[in-house]
Amino acid sequence: MFRGLFQLGDDYAKQSSWKDFALTKFCLFSMGLIAGMHMPDKYKKPVTCTAVTVFAATYVPLMAKVFRIALQERK
Repeated sequence: MFRGLFQLGDDYAKQSSWKDFALTKFCLFSMGLIAGMHMPDKYKKPVTCTAVTVFAATYVPLMAKVFRIALQERK
C-alpha cells in the first residue's frame, strides 16, 4: 500500500513545477494557521475565513493533479 503511495508521490514530483510546490506550501500553511490559531476572538473569524479560502483554492487544484496522475498510472 505505502509503496504505491510513495510511487504516486514520486510521479507527482516529477510532473510538477515550482508553481505546484508553491501551492502545496500555501495549502499547508493555511492548515497550520487554522490548527494553531491563538489570537483574540475578534480576529479569529477573519483569519479563519482567509485561511479556509486559501486552503480550498490551493487544495482543489493540487488534488485534481494527484488524481489525474493516479489515473494515468492505472492505464
